[in-house]
Formats: sequence, C-alpha cells, structure tokens
Amino acid sequence: MAHQFFFNPYILDNLPSPQTGFDVVQDLSEPNLRMYITSRGVKTFFVRKRVRGRDKRIIIGKYPDVDIETARGAVVDVLNNAMKKPVVRRKKITFKDFVDLYMTNRVRRNEDSEMKLRRSINLHFTPLFDKYISDITRQDIVGVVNNIDGKAIAARMQDLLQSIWKYAIEQGYTKENVADDLPKIEQKRRVRPLNKSGLQRLVRAIDKEQDIFVRAAFLMLVYGFAPRSKVFAMQWEDLDFNQYMWRDWPLSDRAVVLLQDLPQDSFWLFPGRGGSHLADPRTAWKRAARAAGIPNLTMDDVYKFLMHQLVWASDREELRANMNALLDEILNV
Repeated sequence: MAHQFFFNPYILDNLPSPQTGFDVVQDLSEPNLRMYITSRGVKTFFVRKRVRGRDKRIIIGKYPDVDIETARGAVVDVLNNAMKKPVVRRKKITFKDFVDLYMTNRVRRNEDSEMKLRRSINLHFTPLFDKYISDITRQDIVGVVNNIDGKAIAARMQDLLQSIWKYAIEQGYTKENVADDLPKIEQKRRVRPLNKSGLQRLVRAIDKEQDIFVRAAFLMLVYGFAPRSKVFAMQWEDLDFNQYMWRDWPLSDRAVVLLQDLPQDSFWLFPGRGGSHLADPRTAWKRAARAAGIPNLTMDDVYKFLMHQLVWASDREELRANMNALLDEILNV
C-alpha cells in the first residue's frame, strides 16, 4: 500500500530514494494522484485505473517539471481519457510530424532538457521519420533500438517509443502499439564511486578552479545538498541570508559563507552564456574529477552521496544542524 500524505514541495523535494527498485506515495488531497520514486531519485506523477479489465498506470509527468497543482488538476482529464475508446482517424501522419505533436502536447521539460531529448530523437529515430506511424512495424522498432549504442540509452529510447505509440493510439493515428511488450533491456546498475575521502579530494581539486562562478557552483553541489539542476539555476531573489534559507531549503554554514562572497552582478548566482545560468560545465568538472582521482564521477553522484549520509529532520533548524555536522565530519573540521 502506498504511503499517504498531503503532497507539498518541501516534502517531495526531500523524499529519500529507495536503495533498489521504486517506492510509491499517494496524495491525500487527490487520492487518485500517486508518485513513483526510483532508486535514482526520479519522481513521476501517475494515476492508477482499471480500464476495460486491465490495470493501467497512466503517467502524468515528472516532478518538478510538472508541479503538484498541475498534476492534481490533470487527474480528472486523465481518468476520463482513459475510459474513452480510441478513435481511428483516416488521416495519416508521418512519424516525424507525430513526434513534434507528442513533444508539444506531452513533454514538459525545461528548455535545455527538451533540446537534449530532441537531439537524441534526431540521432536515433531518423530511419522512422518519413514513414507513416500507422505503417511502422514491430520489426522497424526493434531494428532502431538494436542500432543504439549503450544499453542505458537504448532502454530510455525504447521507453520513449512505447510512450509515443500510446499517445498515437489515444489520438487515433494507429490501432496497435507495436512498441509494447518489447524485451526488457538488461542494464548493469552503476556503482557510485564516491566516499568520504574522495569528497575531500574533490573539494581540494575544486578549490583550484580558476573561474570564480564555476568554482562556487561546484562547491555548492557539496555545501548545498541539492542536485545540479537546482544549484546551477539559483537566483539571488530566492536567498534569505537572515534566515539562512534558500526558498524552503536551509543553507549550511559553508554555503552561506560561499554565497555571500560572490559578486551580485547578475540575476543568477552562477551566470552562463547568453544571459542564462550556468548549464553544463562538463570540461571543468572532468578536470576536477580527474584531479581528485575519481574520473568517472558525475555531479549527481555528489548529491546522491550526501543525501544518503544526511540524517533527515522535519524541523528546518535541526536539518541545518545535521548538514553542518555532516560537512564538518567529512571535511575534517
């Protein structure tokens, strides 16, 4: 049975990830709304409904790209649409045109994330672009998936194809989901390479970074207890140094000292190119990771490691104290 509580951003942002598999939680405000939390920290809203004798789990979208109120508001429409029989249209549509329709109506991502997804689609799905979606066969799908290098990428693109075909059936462009029930692509679970001594070496390596904003952003991955996407997009207006808060999230002492020393010359704490925030400084990160002796370390590994070590507390002051204690323990202060 799913754990039940009133969904709010503070709780959802800080839900612990399971060691393996996934957990399910349920909203008390809208009991039909549920959420998957995977071992990788991915959180996805969904609705469970029995449709024509079969149990269906209908995905609404990933959190926080889809916020709580939007997800609650979508439940009624999702349930109503689930009960509708697919209408078969006579008009045909090419796969490429339908993907554009799918991206517009179903994908809710920030601009950078959407661009990455479109690049992957253009890279891997090109053989299907000029075919009518109703004429594409299961063999076509299998051929495309088998030509993708890397099991992790192939598995994600296979899931995307299944989602595209479900939407195509809902919209009446085809009757059969030729991407459904494909053999599951077995993946080796990645072992995260970080430990306490590795984090110490990483901080020393980051301190040598020449760019002040890149150096501060990397240190905030450690001091901020937040994922890369949130850290890089930090805004000055969201900080309250009097209360040691960043929106609804407490700031560690190290984070406060670090951020107060930054020049406030931009809307963003960590400005990037073209007036936007820092996006993906992978070259600088790889340089720091190699210097720390952990060349395969990712930025998200830091967040996962710290959140597994952090003693959770619902009281913000107690949580902040736990952050400070953990950083002092790891960094030997």
